Amino acid sequence: MLAKTSELREREVINILDGKKLGFTSDLEIDPATGKIIALILPAPGRLRWLLGKTDELVIPWRQIKKIGLDVILVEMPEQVEANSYIDL
Repeated sequence: MLAKTSELREREVINILDGKKLGFTSDLEIDPATGKIIALILPAPGRLRWLLGKTDELVIPWRQIKKIGLDVILVEMPEQVEANSYIDL
């Protein structure tokens, strides 16, 4: 499935390990030699961070992207899972 970079910004990024919404893609990291995407860049969690002058980013390496769907991007980010945030079945 091909997607334009502008279309990737319209898809919400969700961590498949706990179902948490991480946000929307704000930028891409691209290898200039190959033109391949290296990582997705998202604003760091926290709604009011921009008011406080914080510009932290969440970088999701390409290897952690599991599926790009029509509406969402599913990623596997164990470092973003909070303790006791989900129930094992």
